[in-house]
Amino acid sequence: MEILVTGGTGNVGRTTVARLVRHGHKVRVIGRRAGISIESADYRVCDVTDFDRLREQVRGVQARVHLAAIPHPSLGPGQEIFRVNCVGTFNVYQAAADEGIKRIVTASSINALGYNFGIKSFELRYFPIDEEHPSFTTDAYSFSKQVLEETAAYFWRREGISSVCLRLPAVYEIDDRRTGLKEFVSRSRHSYQEFLALPHAVQEARVRQLISAFETLRAQRTWEKPLKRWGMDLPDAGLMFGRNNFWTSINAEDSTQAIEKGLLVEYEGSHPIYVNDSHNFVGAKTQTLAGIFYPEVKTWKRPIKGTESLVSIDKARTLIGFEPQHSVSEWFESDSPKQ
Repeated sequence: MEILVTGGTGNVGRTTVARLVRHGHKVRVIGRRAGISIESADYRVCDVTDFDRLREQVRGVQARVHLAAIPHPSLGPGQEIFRVNCVGTFNVYQAAADEGIKRIVTASSINALGYNFGIKSFELRYFPIDEEHPSFTTDAYSFSKQVLEETAAYFWRREGISSVCLRLPAVYEIDDRRTGLKEFVSRSRHSYQEFLALPHAVQEARVRQLISAFETLRAQRTWEKPLKRWGMDLPDAGLMFGRNNFWTSINAEDSTQAIEKGLLVEYEGSHPIYVNDSHNFVGAKTQTLAGIFYPEVKTWKRPIKGTESLVSIDKARTLIGFEPQHSVSEWFESDSPKQ
């Protein structure tokens, strides 16, 4: 199969291209930057917002992987994020429809829920979080992912293009030299170990302070400002950040597993699906974390065991056979998921 990958130069893109080539597929990659060389792939310069140029690059391929996007609300004004992410996605699907392509995998985000980057909070209805939970997006990036999923649904209704929109959390590589995520996770795990050893009344008071501080940052639209203003140097950053994406992460190899299966497995329709590690990244019992950090959420759709993720991957397992093979615990040999 010949597959077109948009945005194939990031960590997910590079890993995806390598996996597809390794498994015998012919891969064409498009991106905005010139002078890029990708081993065993045909790289071409193309902006997904340029429909005519994009249409030319689609000819001859049988499936598409769409990863190209502005990946964070701090990386552009809202109108530019919407233009690139939403117009680009529509163009990808329209060009595929014009060429008779019937299978697309797109990178959505856990932020399609709207809980993390939004400038307003909202009430969570139940745990574990799944695809049926209503979204409430109040930032341009998260909204663009919600629009992406609606675009995919539109093209299923109109053109019969089947697709999965992968709701990815933070993507890491075991050899983490670029993102600094390993350092953050290590800091978080240590912070949670210390926190969970405190008396319950002290925990409650501290959580109230943390949530109040985070909601202040939210209201100040902090995530839409330069990265240095994120507050990651705050004393309680290891506790404060992670809660709002429910302590989720995914290994780059597992994200590409989901992409490949989304291309090849038999299914019909357009499907947003959460894909993430099967366990939380702090190594603490999930129901303990939820009880402390989300005491207002009383409804559980099903029990959670040990460190099992607070975001359900049941739909991904059923629809495309996704099963994560990695965990951040590989960074910490003395740690192992508590069953």
